[in-house]
Amino acid sequence: RSSHKGTFGSVLAVAGSASYRGAAALAVEGALRTGAGIVTLASVEPVLAAVSARLPECCLCPCEAGAAGGIAPENIPRIQRQKATVLLLGPGLGYTAETQALVQQLLPDFAGSAVLDADGLNAAADLLQTGKLPHPQGDLILTPHPGEMARLTGCSVADINADREGTALRFAKAWDAVVVLKGARTVIAAPDGRCAVNPTGNPGLARGGSGDVLAGMTSALLACKLPAFEAAVCAVYLHGAAADCAAAKHGETGMLPHDLFAELGGLFAANGR
Repeated sequence: RSSHKGTFGSVLAVAGSASYRGAAALAVEGALRTGAGIVTLASVEPVLAAVSARLPECCLCPCEAGAAGGIAPENIPRIQRQKATVLLLGPGLGYTAETQALVQQLLPDFAGSAVLDADGLNAAADLLQTGKLPHPQGDLILTPHPGEMARLTGCSVADINADREGTALRFAKAWDAVVVLKGARTVIAAPDGRCAVNPTGNPGLARGGSGDVLAGMTSALLACKLPAFEAAVCAVYLHGAAADCAAAKHGETGMLPHDLFAELGGLFAANGR
């Protein structure tokens, strides 16, 4: 009852580009709707304009665009000056050299924990070919779907899907990170050998934008001081449960990722939060 916005942490989302504005909006709203005290979006002007019109609660860190329409690496010092306890890096950034520079320079210097998603994962896959995975000072959560996991590991999608739990556990230990291997019955694996398989969700989540919502939710629970494995497990469970509620109303074919937010609020309200 005596809490304030600082109690629930702060998320810095480095997300979006001229071609992928919605990804940033969905990730930011996912973080705000899941309890983060402060959410700041670092992105280019077209993305900031779209997000601020929809979400006035979001703070903004304006960035200059690079040649590909994403965040130019020259913005890194400005981004590093933002105060945050959790870094969300990747949604909608685009698979470019600019994104690789952001991952390579922002992750190792970040004092808190981080969630690496989408094109952040693709950039990390390139970096893994020549060195180690960049790691923040705190915990790291990776949220790959099987295609992204294949690029990260060099394994085939078929081999990954044939042993989802084993693959997630093996690389969680190798990377010292929590791995959220998305898909039907998402697997969450920790470096210490813990593993969970999610029972919620439905094929209505098989649509662009669903993963952006999950990345924002995961970041918020990290900011609220849940340990990394628990934050990932809870985010995946709630994301799927909200999708099940949305499917009951709109059908699996008709539901959209932004429909999850109303259902997520209902889930929290039903549990007194």
